[in-house]
Amino acid sequence: MSKAELVEQIAEQTGLTKADSERAVNAFINVVASTLKSGDDVTLVGFGTFTTGERAERQGRNPQTGETITISAKKVVKFKPGKALKDEVGG
Repeated sequence: MSKAELVEQIAEQTGLTKADSERAVNAFINVVASTLKSGDDVTLVGFGTFTTGERAERQGRNPQTGETITISAKKVVKFKPGKALKDEVGG
């Protein structure tokens, strides 16, 4: 599902305009991103938890040349689905 499709579905289910739905989706994305950037987690009970973690530096290969390269450490976003979401999806 694309962002445009998500906005359309939210508009249909809530009765909001597509413009209002898009503003709500954008606000949600901005709040989650800024919260994670500040080092805090975002927990939506029944849906899941967004967290950040560190990925260690590691060795990799350039697929074009086969040359060994070092992939630097970085911060990554993780999502752990909640029980209700897992049950709904069937996992």
